[in-house]
Amino acid sequence: MTTPAERYAAHRQRMAVFTPALTEFQSLYDFDLDFFQVDACRALENGHGVLVAAPTGSGKTVVGEFAVHLALAGGQKCFYTTPIKALSNQKYADLVRRYGTGKVGLLTGDNAINGEAPIVVMTTEVLRNMLYAGSPTLSGLAYVVMDEVHYLADRFRGAVWEEVIIHLPESVRLVALSATVSNAEEFGEWLQEVRGETTVIVDEERPVPLWQHMLAGNRLYDLFVDDDHTKVNPDLRRFALDDLRRTRINQGRRSGRRRERRPERYRPPSRTDVIDRLDRAGLLPAITFIFSRAGCDAAVEQCMYSGLRLTTKEEAEQIRAHVETRTADIPRADLDVLGHGTWLAGLERGLAAHHAGMLPTFKEIVEELFTEGLIKAVFATETLALGINMPARTVVIERLVKWNGEMHADLTPGEYTQLTGRAGRRGIDVEGHAVVLWAPGVDPASVAGLAGTRTYPLNSSFRPSYNMAVNLVGQVGRERARTLLEESFAQFQADRAVVGLAKQLHRNEEALEGYLEAATCDKGDFMAYARLRQRLTERERELARERSGVRRAEAARSLERLRFGDVIMVPHGRFAGAAVVLEPGAGKRSDDPSPLVLTINRQVKQLALADFRGPVEPVDRIKIPQWFSRRSAQHRRDLASTLRNKTAHLDKPRPQKHPDSTREDPEISDLRRRLREHSCHGCADREDHARWAERYFRLEKETAALRRRVEGRSQVISRTFDRVCAVLEQLGYLEGERVTDEGRRLGRIYTELDLLTAESLRAGIFDDLGPAQLAAVVSALVYESRQPEDGRAPRVPSGPVREALTEMLRLWGELQEIEKDHRVAFLREPDLGFAWAAHRWASGDQLDAVLADADLTAGDFVRWMKQLLDMLGQVADAAPPGSPVRRVAGRAMDAIRRGVVAYSSVG
Repeated sequence: MTTPAERYAAHRQRMAVFTPALTEFQSLYDFDLDFFQVDACRALENGHGVLVAAPTGSGKTVVGEFAVHLALAGGQKCFYTTPIKALSNQKYADLVRRYGTGKVGLLTGDNAINGEAPIVVMTTEVLRNMLYAGSPTLSGLAYVVMDEVHYLADRFRGAVWEEVIIHLPESVRLVALSATVSNAEEFGEWLQEVRGETTVIVDEERPVPLWQHMLAGNRLYDLFVDDDHTKVNPDLRRFALDDLRRTRINQGRRSGRRRERRPERYRPPSRTDVIDRLDRAGLLPAITFIFSRAGCDAAVEQCMYSGLRLTTKEEAEQIRAHVETRTADIPRADLDVLGHGTWLAGLERGLAAHHAGMLPTFKEIVEELFTEGLIKAVFATETLALGINMPARTVVIERLVKWNGEMHADLTPGEYTQLTGRAGRRGIDVEGHAVVLWAPGVDPASVAGLAGTRTYPLNSSFRPSYNMAVNLVGQVGRERARTLLEESFAQFQADRAVVGLAKQLHRNEEALEGYLEAATCDKGDFMAYARLRQRLTERERELARERSGVRRAEAARSLERLRFGDVIMVPHGRFAGAAVVLEPGAGKRSDDPSPLVLTINRQVKQLALADFRGPVEPVDRIKIPQWFSRRSAQHRRDLASTLRNKTAHLDKPRPQKHPDSTREDPEISDLRRRLREHSCHGCADREDHARWAERYFRLEKETAALRRRVEGRSQVISRTFDRVCAVLEQLGYLEGERVTDEGRRLGRIYTELDLLTAESLRAGIFDDLGPAQLAAVVSALVYESRQPEDGRAPRVPSGPVREALTEMLRLWGELQEIEKDHRVAFLREPDLGFAWAAHRWASGDQLDAVLADADLTAGDFVRWMKQLLDMLGQVADAAPPGSPVRRVAGRAMDAIRRGVVAYSSVG
């Protein structure tokens, strides 16, 4: 803990480097700027761009706000971009409180407020679209803040960040704010290349210290017992080992005696117990991360049913008043559908869920009440960790495994850091706390590894898209576009990897020269001799594989001919000797007709093809009684005795030889002859030379593979761009260096299915549809089911909607074949799962009926409707002049923009 004198000295040291602008900016805050904030602000004031990589809650957004301050002071513009609309809304509200509504605007695609203001908050996609469209709003732009720039690694949306960074005018200074990443310097070097002077500032110190704990049984253990967070608590290790020992003992009892009393299983503390324990320890407010929407809602219900109350009567009244004010515009009927009463009852007790399935307005209310200290316990999915300003004193992680969309995977150190970064409120808490709930099988050392690894690498997910290609070619031409794309962070990282690979390639080539020298023979060309030996070995292996395949096929055919009661001789293996067939063709695989047999040693075994080296012929036959049971030991003994008597006169089976195995292959004969005749064959050091030659061949093979990797990485982005352009040329969107009219329309469509949308417009699929029908069809271009398909076809309105969707799917199939021809794959299959809900809502049906029929949460419904609105706007903008689609799309948007969709804030 620092003394007042030390804090005063640090403050004087900061103030010594303050400029008038920075002094004025400092006066806006009731806390002293940290050294890293001062350094970043000074770099920005000196005309540099900056990259700030710092932990969550460290105050890196202050640097972005200084860019806003400089822009206003200089009569210029600043755009503040965020990855998600909720963050844009939050930042807009923050800046409005400081500078007023006249100086701040908001552009998110759904909302457009004062878009020509000097300070505009927007999502990154909006800025990308403005850059491609050459929007006049860009005039006077001096600063762009890219908050949460580590989103660049997102495999679905990350490319947008790189597009913006590459295409921003040179005069614009960039402020990139990132979570702590392990390769910040590498990212900074790339920014230096593409944006000019860029100062990289990395700060790994949390402003509020974080203590790591595990809740095991009824005890809250410290995870570490040293200040450096390296030594795991021995008591916690002992607890885990004792539980493992008990589990093994119980497993042994369970397998040994059936009537043994069932062992007690470890029961984790209930969610109520966890919150109550944190409350008694003074560790609330807390956010508990549960990687399931249903789990978050269930947690609130469990705490309510247990009678848990975390608020006073006065706090409950404040909560009710706040909620009534914020939901005053929502019709009572819709509130009932949304479960408002139960939700409010939880809030009044200080309990809430927070996940993407909630109505956006409800989520915002939870965020507001939590920030004000009225909500004490929030159960949230990981989406809350994505930059929303909602810190807590404590973060609880229920499980260290989550569903990533494809499988249940362990949390990565980066994900763990992002989640626990919510713990510790700057200016309120002197320390934050992270609590992991212990479960059987969890190794405290593994948790310590997650907690101790505070950084993760930032890797590009950039790749050219169809929309990007037509926009770039239209702006700068094809060759310049290729050059621009080679400036991407993806290519920068690929080239970095190529540097290392190229060094290894050079070392390999030097080693090959050394091996060649060591294999030199004074009697002749030893490498030519060695290649003959190598080819001889390869040919012998090929022949062995061929003969093995023939023998296997012959054995399989002969096994298929076996019958019940046939006596056969197993030539080798553990079951070598006589056997009688009990069940022919008992193998599960059609290519391995393995029979079930009784051996002469009374064992019932299933044989395999590996037990035979050639065809199998019955040597005798035994009549097996109908009452024979292979489960009867007596029956097996009797049948084995009969088998022994039947085969007593037969010789022991000899290893089978294939008739062709003695005939030598002509190529092998020729190779052996050439070896004997070679001048190096009689060299006394022949085998020593051969060892060096073998090393040469092994390294030569490795080097060839390495060379292919180098060639594959070089210009990988521009090669993909060429393939994308080839698809566009084939379809008529590009003609060499020229973008066609259809290409310009494609350039106005910003969606994953951009090309399919443009082709659907061109094919007239939307032309004869009404507003509700168009909404249903266009929904297939934006919607993606959260759950894998269950095999049932989604419900789709009949008539024109079904016909249009069928035609769209056919068109998608044709485009997929074209993509295959050009070795690209950008277009996922359209998802029809939202068509019915979109049609009903656009037709005027009520919310309760639509939600009940659609199997969607209110939050999901509103989110997809917002995206559908955006897509309909793009379709209208891209439709040819005079097309009826423009008018119908506008009417569809008006039909959708009602009720919860109209009054919900952007989620």
